[in-house]
Amino acid sequence: MPPAAMFPAGMSRPFGEAQRDEFLAAKHVGVLSVATADGRPPASVPIWYDYTPDGLIRINTGSASRKARLIRQAGAVTLVVQREEPPYQYVVVEGSVVDTIEPAPRDVKEAIAIRYLGEDGGRAFVEGMKDIPSVLFLVRPDRWITADYSD
Repeated sequence: MPPAAMFPAGMSRPFGEAQRDEFLAAKHVGVLSVATADGRPPASVPIWYDYTPDGLIRINTGSASRKARLIRQAGAVTLVVQREEPPYQYVVVEGSVVDTIEPAPRDVKEAIAIRYLGEDGGRAFVEGMKDIPSVLFLVRPDRWITADYSD
């Protein structure tokens, strides 16, 4: 079926709150965008994240990275999380940074890495990065945009 015929105009529907939370809690690579102050377009990078039961998004990154510097400056981010095969679904979160923890706690770094790499792989990944200073950003969602193209 041609792509245009798969999704006639207006056929997506928004997620309900429970569906949105479940989608964010599932394992997806997100794309994080953050404003720049130098006139360049927003910086957008793929990231690992996790979504806490109390509704915060946790993002761990290198303390000295451009991403960390821009997040500190802007105090807000946009996170896009999508399903990349039919039925297409996505959640866009615009959120405010409500806490910055430096250095990032090892248990949180492990929780995020284990989410993507499994128990052994996640622990090994964090161990391999132990000498790289990192920062944890906690983001409170302020605005949601969602779409669900499933039947």
